[in-house]
Amino acid sequence: MTMEFEPVIGLEVHVHMDTNTKMFCSCKIGYDAPPNTNVCPVCMALPGSLPVINKKAVEYGVRTSLALKCQINLTSIMARKHYFYPDLPKGYQISQYEKPLAEHGFVLLENKKIRIRRLHLEEDAGKNNHYENSSLVDLNRAGTPLMEIVTEPDLSSSEEAKEFLEKLRAIVRYANVSKADMEKGQLRCDVNVSLKPKGSTELGTRVEVKNVNSFKFVQKAIEYEIERQTKLLLEGKSIDQETRGFDPQSGKTFVMRTKEEAEDYRYFKDPDLLPLVISKELLESIKDNMPELPDERIERLMKDYGLSRYEASVLTNLKELGDFFQEATNYTKEYKALSNWLLNDVLGFMNENQIEEIPISPKQLARLTELIKEDVISTKIAKEVIKDMLSTKKDPDTIIEQRGLKQISNEDEIKSVVISVLEKFPQEK
Repeated sequence: MTMEFEPVIGLEVHVHMDTNTKMFCSCKIGYDAPPNTNVCPVCMALPGSLPVINKKAVEYGVRTSLALKCQINLTSIMARKHYFYPDLPKGYQISQYEKPLAEHGFVLLENKKIRIRRLHLEEDAGKNNHYENSSLVDLNRAGTPLMEIVTEPDLSSSEEAKEFLEKLRAIVRYANVSKADMEKGQLRCDVNVSLKPKGSTELGTRVEVKNVNSFKFVQKAIEYEIERQTKLLLEGKSIDQETRGFDPQSGKTFVMRTKEEAEDYRYFKDPDLLPLVISKELLESIKDNMPELPDERIERLMKDYGLSRYEASVLTNLKELGDFFQEATNYTKEYKALSNWLLNDVLGFMNENQIEEIPISPKQLARLTELIKEDVISTKIAKEVIKDMLSTKKDPDTIIEQRGLKQISNEDEIKSVVISVLEKFPQEK
């Protein structure tokens, strides 16, 4: 009888905060700047330089913690995490360990609650650029403010992991703390995967897959690890606790190093930084000014505009689409029609042409729904009009006028046209 296994998955998500300056110095953050131009003695780790914490980054961390329903530690500790790599000039990373900024939160998926173990603040490392015969270090990214969000091992499939990451990305975007653009490395994910015998409460040996930078790759890395570990266990072999990378081209993971334990990093309190104290006044101020979050928007779209949960969820998950819909409601009350055009024709056009920005304005789309309502054009003709709108960015009235698409609905006009045709072709009477 073949033994069956259950995957146990946890995520460690690194989110770049959308601040103007770095975590412990006043250097600008610029992803496209020439190498080693946004640097100073602090982020280059020159002797005698001292860190000063970025207040805005702390506020963003608190805001995100509240959005994730976490308990805020009013006093938390900055710690040094030691490891050696070319892009880490200090030989340690300033992070948090024993007492993080926040703990014990959760994210609600459609059918599951995923617990958040902790959220802590830290700085990013630099970047190694590899060439044919050499590698060069760019320290522009060194010191960029990060939040690390660690889940409990509550996920059990690659689909759930993807759903969680999409929800988390929406939350940090709605909280206005990060653009969370994975292509720019603003959201990166470490995946922890283990297997346990079906029905067992004892967890298996955990394997970590580092720095996976797209939702699709996260899914593929998890699926490959489940397959790889299952094969080893069925052959009677053991799973090594190790850190692995993911190769997008082959769809496989590969060994990087044996997995370190916390002791290997030699954490200790950073002597250059005082304990991070969040005043009750600051906490209340952040609570009072929290923006609308994804779950709140979904409920409001359903209540105020009569949308289905599916429609409201898609408009919410794609924040730009939801913002577009919201503005368009200022120009029309055809809410269902607006949603349908956005989710089908507009989104379809964007996906087909691989563009991220909606090529027309909310007012233009709202006008299209009004023209249908007023019987100026039919829904069938509107399908042609919106294609032209998306391709040319022209407003619907101009397209209808130029192409002569206005339908005749006045009885006298129709009668006049019929008489005119019959007079031209009397033999057809």
